[in-house]
Amino acid sequence: MKFLVKLIASGLGTGFSPVAPGTAGSALAAAVAWLLRSHWDLSLGLVLTLLAAVAGVFVCNRAERYWGHDNGRMVIDEVAGQWLTLCLVPLSTVTVLIGFFLFRALDIVKPPPVRNAENLPGGWGVMADDLVAGALGAVILWGVVRWML
Repeated sequence: MKFLVKLIASGLGTGFSPVAPGTAGSALAAAVAWLLRSHWDLSLGLVLTLLAAVAGVFVCNRAERYWGHDNGRMVIDEVAGQWLTLCLVPLSTVTVLIGFFLFRALDIVKPPPVRNAENLPGGWGVMADDLVAGALGAVILWGVVRWML
């Protein structure tokens, strides 16, 4: 069970990247979304986000016992937030790349209300800020795509 918790919390091991583990987790999510682009729609994006978010709360609560609160190895939150950012638009190489950089910027800068969401306890706090960043990213990306068309 300990191995499975660490595997999921670390985004299939991307959280162990020696450089920018959060970016590696987001890149994994963006790559999966891109591979699923011919099937991608709002429903698939939201289902994947929900599965990652629910699993994330559960495994991050447990992973904190091994790594401490919101340790950098926990990147399932970046996976969920990245998928949420991409859920409102049709996916192409361009929209995935814009969504990737947009989500990373929001996750790193943490504008209000993203930063406020970190204050929740345990796995909820680990997941919440990235989900808020993902929701903001989704709205911004939707606007960018609408403007481009």
